[in-house]
Amino acid sequence: MSAEQIREDILGLCDRLHEEVTDRRFVAGETYIPCTGKIIDAEDLRHLVDASLDMWLTAGRYATRFESEVAEKFGVNHARLTVSGSAANLLAFTCLTSWKLRDRAIKPGDEVIVPAASFPTTVSPAIQNGCVPVFVDVDLETANINVDRLADAVGPKTKAIMVAHTLGNPFNLEAASRIAKENGLYLIEDCCDAFGATFAGQNVGTFGDVATLSFYPAHHITMGEGGAVLTNRKSLITLAESFRDWGRDCFCMPGEANTCGKRFTQQMGDLPYGYDHKFTFSHIGYNLKVSDMQAAVGVSQLKKLDHFVARRRENFRLLTEAFKSEGLDTHFMLPEATPNSDPSWFGYLLTIRDDSPLDRRTVVSWLEDRKVGSRQLFAGNLLRQPGYRDIEHRVVGDLTNTDKIMNDSFWIGIWPGIEDERRSYMVDTFKIMIKEMVK
Repeated sequence: MSAEQIREDILGLCDRLHEEVTDRRFVAGETYIPCTGKIIDAEDLRHLVDASLDMWLTAGRYATRFESEVAEKFGVNHARLTVSGSAANLLAFTCLTSWKLRDRAIKPGDEVIVPAASFPTTVSPAIQNGCVPVFVDVDLETANINVDRLADAVGPKTKAIMVAHTLGNPFNLEAASRIAKENGLYLIEDCCDAFGATFAGQNVGTFGDVATLSFYPAHHITMGEGGAVLTNRKSLITLAESFRDWGRDCFCMPGEANTCGKRFTQQMGDLPYGYDHKFTFSHIGYNLKVSDMQAAVGVSQLKKLDHFVARRRENFRLLTEAFKSEGLDTHFMLPEATPNSDPSWFGYLLTIRDDSPLDRRTVVSWLEDRKVGSRQLFAGNLLRQPGYRDIEHRVVGDLTNTDKIMNDSFWIGIWPGIEDERRSYMVDTFKIMIKEMVK
């Protein structure tokens, strides 16, 4: 048999194996319903194994293909893969600190506007680069940054706005973009939870200077661990790539050389003329590259993105209808889409109303005991987390809504693996809980 025939036989066995090991049976009260999850099929397994059979291991043909395809799907010119969404946030912010940006470079001591209710790694890159986060409260209805306070948050040292689209619900990009442009600020969109969302008919991630995605198994598509930095600006993606790849000035793909055509004919820094460009370092960087096996899964998953997003939106709609029809919204504030947006929902956020006798800790424990998974809204009030209490920062106004979310909010799943049977059990579980807890 030829190598190609052997390869095809192996890939064919992937189909058979996946069929044998896949079990989607659901037993009410026994099968756990996680709030997040991945949908992996035989095609994903074939791609993973196909890449592994190349034994290339580092980034290769699949990485090049996925970067191109994800950029096109996202609606930007450039994408670079990295090891996680958190790493993507670090690279997106750090590339804006490059000395190559001259007067526009973000420097230590500069301020960055962020929401107080946030995932830590939306805020941490600013701190890790010696900058000062400026915290702003969020709206209860959307859990997104309160844009009415954005203008008040801008000070003489402010250089950027870095905000996530909370649980796939876009923040007000019209207002944020306007304030960023009026004040000469960078706008960084953390889209890790929001792949496929739109604002005013335009894809999120295409309003700001640079954006990020996560491909962790909880997100809209997965490649296991993984993330991406995306932008329309060639200069910024080159900088992000430099920081990702040890800080080197060279942009050759692994296994390639002299892409620039000037490998031994440049003078940089205090190096001798003609020093090998592949070993010339223009930044203090990291090694945050992915393997081709991860990218191969991404290529396969990307084909299913539209279906996954549609299923999330359908689950959101059906849960909202069920909660309202059963009167559960008497006790819970239900999530609302930001005006003029079409979210790509990541989770279904519930906030206990002030006049309800329910207690969040009791509620989520009760749900977990009955196999309905939940999560709090990430870090809650980030400034109350032990790792962030003593950081240098500034707060604009109060953080009343952020504290409310920290104390009374949680979210449940709407990922594509939740079909009618699981969703109905979730609603029934809430109904029983209310009957038992509210007398």
